[in-house]
Amino acid sequence: MDTTYYDHGTAAERWERARMFFEAKDYAAAARTLGALVDEVPEQTGPRLLLARAYYHSAQLRRAEAELRVIVERDPVEHYARLMLGRTLERQGRHEEAESHLRIASALGGDFEQL
Repeated sequence: MDTTYYDHGTAAERWERARMFFEAKDYAAAARTLGALVDEVPEQTGPRLLLARAYYHSAQLRRAEAELRVIVERDPVEHYARLMLGRTLERQGRHEEAESHLRIASALGGDFEQL
């Protein structure tokens, strides 16, 4: 098996590498690193949420949506995932579908004026 830079090292080392790529705004490299990590630890929200954010920022909106839906399905009160899902749907022109997620995110964040 050919090990590349993106999937070399422990899970913790790959997590740190992915975060560095993300912070450097190299979202495609962050997504490449995180994809394998999410496959390895699918139950962890942190890597999946960062993967969704990397997809969002690199305009891979369908992929971002898929990752965010997994998070929201597992944890319906995950505020940031709801907000990101709403914004991802908006960016795809699916405003009506986005509205319910944005309203829930507002309520979970304590912003009841939007309701």
